[in-house]
Amino acid sequence: MNVCSYCGRDIDDHRPVFVDERLDGTRRRTGQFCNYACLSAHIEDEELTTGACCRLEM
Repeated sequence: MNVCSYCGRDIDDHRPVFVDERLDGTRRRTGQFCNYACLSAHIEDEELTTGACCRLEM
C-alpha cells in the first residue's frame, strides 16, 4: 500500500500527487499525497511558505 505523506490513506484510491527533489542531478521522491488538497494542507501545516519569496530582477 502506498500511503499519503499527509493523511496516511492509500494514495492508489485517489489521484495522487508526487513531490520530488533534485539532489546532485538525481530526482528523489520526498512526498506523495492523495491529491492537491492533502498537499496544500501539508504545506500550510508545516508552514513551508514562511520566509519564501520570489524575486524578479529587472
